[in-house]
Amino acid sequence: MIIEIIEKTLLSKGTIYKLKIDNKIIEIFFLSHAIERIKKWQLSEKMVIEILLFPEEVLIGHRGRYIAHKRFGSHIVRAIYEYDEKLPVLITVYFPYIDRYFKGGDIYEDKILK
Repeated sequence: MIIEIIEKTLLSKGTIYKLKIDNKIIEIFFLSHAIERIKKWQLSEKMVIEILLFPEEVLIGHRGRYIAHKRFGSHIVRAIYEYDEKLPVLITVYFPYIDRYFKGGDIYEDKILK
């Protein structure tokens, strides 16, 4: 599937990304903190969007949040998100070692693209 960022709306707390995936239009809100973490770990916004939409696994985290995982070598990208009503909100992203968090894949407690 091809992901196209068709619009970015800057808000005081972050950025809403409007995306086109095939014939679907969806929005994801990246908090400013998440954008800072993406830069810190030298990831691309498109890479994080792909992890959120096509993760290898999604686990349930604290306070009803979800954690999308994707492996990269000996590390894993962990994208922590929740929902504000129906809008997915990316809280933070980090890049730890895979053996600490990865459960083996094919666990999907949530899917943004249903």
